[in-house]
Amino acid sequence: MKRVSLIKCEEYKLEEVKKSILKSFENLGGIDKYIAKNDKVLLKLNLLMNKSPDTATTTNPIFVKALAQVITQYGATVIIADSPGGPFNKRALEKIYEGTHIKKIAEEEGVSLNYNTEHTEIACDNGKILKKIIMTDYLNDVDKVISVSKLKTHGMMTYTGAVKNQFGTIPGVLKAEYHYRMPKIEDFADALIDICLASNPVLSFMDGIIAMEGDGPSAGTTRKIKAVLASDSPYHLDCVATKIIGFEENEVPTVKTSIERGLCESNLEDIELIGDNINEFKVNDFRRPKHMNIQFLSDKTPNFIKRVADNVMKPKPVFDYDKCIGCRDCAKNCPAKVITMKNNKPVVELKNCIRCYCCQELCPQEAVTIKQSYIMKKISKI
Repeated sequence: MKRVSLIKCEEYKLEEVKKSILKSFENLGGIDKYIAKNDKVLLKLNLLMNKSPDTATTTNPIFVKALAQVITQYGATVIIADSPGGPFNKRALEKIYEGTHIKKIAEEEGVSLNYNTEHTEIACDNGKILKKIIMTDYLNDVDKVISVSKLKTHGMMTYTGAVKNQFGTIPGVLKAEYHYRMPKIEDFADALIDICLASNPVLSFMDGIIAMEGDGPSAGTTRKIKAVLASDSPYHLDCVATKIIGFEENEVPTVKTSIERGLCESNLEDIELIGDNINEFKVNDFRRPKHMNIQFLSDKTPNFIKRVADNVMKPKPVFDYDKCIGCRDCAKNCPAKVITMKNNKPVVELKNCIRCYCCQELCPQEAVTIKQSYIMKKISKI
């Protein structure tokens, strides 16, 4: 049995959040079970892009501040890090830390921000797809890694949480290569789990006080869940988080694949939930992203029919030129290189689009929406 702590936290007030984090450690056996005094502890946040904390796009700075206080007061050293989408260099990191208010809380708490942008190769013997992974070198600068994810939806993967948070240990633009090499969602889910196994967080916390629903991970809307989740298993934590927001296990590729690989069991059967009652948090109308990953055709269907059906059924990115500022972030970060700029506006070649939705994920103006096909809209109402 794996323990998952679930604590109610009404709002981002420092003492209230800190109390929830201390209770989470207590529920999981105590902080000294995971961290030694004088350890260097990496807080691996979700700092997807330069967005204000009130959008729920990134791990909330008050949550980070409270966790950093708990760890430093225990006697360990804290380093804050992430490798957001796009370039991975000091200038880009500085902008992200500033815009997400993480720099401010780091200065207030006297903790370090990571500026090591080198990479290293890590063996993943128990990986299914990835046996060797190029990862951020900051993992070598610390003794322990704690994942600090955000409860959000995700255009490609339906949901992003503790497992997918570790994708941020892949250096900047190399993420695009992973998307391009593994456009199939089931393969990408396996790769995300391989990366999570290789980065090996000793604990996973989730900021679910205010979540993001709808067109996450950056263009959705906020939703109060009032939950602080924690576990030493990111796989089990994701199982609980998705139950809270009403997502079925087979709807979330990383959860489905975690169960198939024996990392956790279905229906919370191998989970000891400690803390508040999960029913106090459940929402039945949590908005999903505008896509559906449904396999209608059998493996025996000819490939040319699959390709035609795929193009008809799949959602597609649509650009709002009134919102677009011509920053080119979508074109620069497109793994398949199918977005070009014409008259300073993006145009996508849908034939070769791999539907990773990085364009939507990284658009600073929320000028990209994922449009569902007419057929899929009808099917979703059945």
